[in-house]
Amino acid sequence: MSEKDVVARTAEPVTTGRMVRDLRRLGVEDGDVLLVHSSLSSIGWVCGGPQAVVDALLRAVGGEGTLVMPAQTGDWSDPAEWQNPPVPADWHEIIHREWPAFDPDVTPTRGMGRIAELFRTYPGTKRSGHPQVSFCANGRHADAIVSEHPLTPQFGMPSPLGKMYGMRAKVLLLGVGYHACTSFHLAETRLPSMPVKRMGAAIRENGERVWRWFEAMPTTRMISTGSAGRWKAAFPCGKGRSDRRNAGFST
Repeated sequence: MSEKDVVARTAEPVTTGRMVRDLRRLGVEDGDVLLVHSSLSSIGWVCGGPQAVVDALLRAVGGEGTLVMPAQTGDWSDPAEWQNPPVPADWHEIIHREWPAFDPDVTPTRGMGRIAELFRTYPGTKRSGHPQVSFCANGRHADAIVSEHPLTPQFGMPSPLGKMYGMRAKVLLLGVGYHACTSFHLAETRLPSMPVKRMGAAIRENGERVWRWFEAMPTTRMISTGSAGRWKAAFPCGKGRSDRRNAGFST
């Protein structure tokens, strides 16, 4: 969506202060561990863009809280699996050999949106070390959440998702639907019937760049309407609006 379209669909500028008030009404409290999935254009025209949104979220959880966002990098993967776009098969060996190692401090997110990408660069933000499905965290529990993130199971209990579950984290879907909610993957890893597949990524081991193969659960599964309905029935959920856009909230 173009910025012109966003302006046309927004009744008045969305400010940091207004977002903090909206978040309070939804149930975000000082000290919360808050996992956020977001779409900037879906919020409306924000006065200050993604910086204003991140500032509002950090203010909402307060100095004792922790803000978390996905920082996934789907391009750090086996090129044989790429679809958007695919690359020629004779490129695969070159990519396996030359693709740079994942670096939590440098590697940009892919497909996470402008809010999550800016949050990655914020002072104090820490990032987990998974080359494909990392998380960024800022606040009191940031180190505990991102300090360990095994290659597999990438969304299991030792992962940032599992740690947030143990901390009774809240989930905010800011202008996005349940299809964007990574929390479902934690439940999927606990099902005995979930398939795994061979995956690969360029990582750094013992100071050296290597291409590492590993077995993990595919992450392309879509959350069905029925799954979302069962989630809302099982867990306390709230819903609010910023301008004319929806925000979903779960504890």
